[in-house]
Amino acid sequence: MGFYEYQILPRAIDWGMSGERFSKLRRQFLKDVSGRVLEVGFGSGLNLPHYSETVTHLYALDPSQLGRRLAGKRIQRAPFPVEFVELKKNRFNLADHSVDAVVSTWTLCTISDPAFALNEIRRVLKPGGCYFFLEHGLSPERGVARLQNLWNPIQKCLAGGCHVNRKIDRLILEGGFNVLEMKQFYMEGPKIFTYLYAGCATAE
Repeated sequence: MGFYEYQILPRAIDWGMSGERFSKLRRQFLKDVSGRVLEVGFGSGLNLPHYSETVTHLYALDPSQLGRRLAGKRIQRAPFPVEFVELKKNRFNLADHSVDAVVSTWTLCTISDPAFALNEIRRVLKPGGCYFFLEHGLSPERGVARLQNLWNPIQKCLAGGCHVNRKIDRLILEGGFNVLEMKQFYMEGPKIFTYLYAGCATAE
């Protein structure tokens, strides 16, 4: 799985998630992000073209070295500095209350410990700052949810630990956030992969 996860999967994600149906959603849900921003799950920088000119600095957090290389041209075209940050001693290498906004898109599905990630997001957000999320997860339709639960072990193997059956709204609320706005809907495609949770939340 090492070669697949580190060399093939990032390229497949970069290609598969760069289509117009994804770009349309990115444009729609990133338009209000501004200031100093942390993006958790930066990947190959597919969000970069869709941030507004009000973003002044982007901190990019992602373990994939290949993703960083694939992001090279997008970073060069970005109208703001992009700075990679790391995990350091099991913490995001950023000071408390140091960013105006945090963004995750199609990321909470894959993080092995989402509770830890959400706790760190709360820590680095300034008071009143917003966490913007665009994530796929568990459908409220019982039949679809049943299929998601059945498919999930295969999904985790094929997609680098991605889960199709995480209840994203519950994770965010249990992570200590107040959800200010959230839309839940299906995007185009098979229902077991395309139920989305999109919105913004502030730390309690």
